[in-house]
Amino acid sequence: MFAGHFGLAAAIKSKESNVPLWSLMLSTQLLDVFFVPLYLTGVETMEPIADNGGYGESIIHADYTHSLLGALLIAVIAGLLARKAWGKRGGFVIAAVVFSHWLLDLLVHRSDMPIFPGNLGDLPLLGFGLWKLQAFSIGLELALIAAGAVLYFYSVLSRAKNAANAQQRESRKRAILAGTVMGAFLILSLIVDVMGIG
Repeated sequence: MFAGHFGLAAAIKSKESNVPLWSLMLSTQLLDVFFVPLYLTGVETMEPIADNGGYGESIIHADYTHSLLGALLIAVIAGLLARKAWGKRGGFVIAAVVFSHWLLDLLVHRSDMPIFPGNLGDLPLLGFGLWKLQAFSIGLELALIAAGAVLYFYSVLSRAKNAANAQQRESRKRAILAGTVMGAFLILSLIVDVMGIG
């Protein structure tokens, strides 16, 4: 799952005006942001299980960033840092969005998510494996994107109705344009992911 995480962040933004959209978008992918350097250094790996290694066709050995305890730790640290910028509620929202990544991945990943970092204790790996049912997992991502887009646009439009001056109305227009572009790129990223391009 990639694009679906962003859809969830957009949905959260519709209810949480105090926290900037960019921080929610970063937070929803923070586990993967930390995954990239660990992947590039060989600490965490991906193992294709099909010839093309396309959408959901890999076992992801993200034993640190995507372990239950690792995800909770990253979420708590991000929440504490966000609390300084956006207050107690903002910190909680950021922490929850960071951890939501792990929860959504739990739904789609095959059993490749450890409980403890480094799979300490060799406990059973977690993952419900919805990627095995590609149509269902694609539908889930599309639903998250659609829900996020609808809720985000509804909140922007309702605030635009109450805009007191031209500057506020112009700001809302830019937010709508940014949301439209973001939604188009999310759909495009899902298509690219599903087709195994890149």
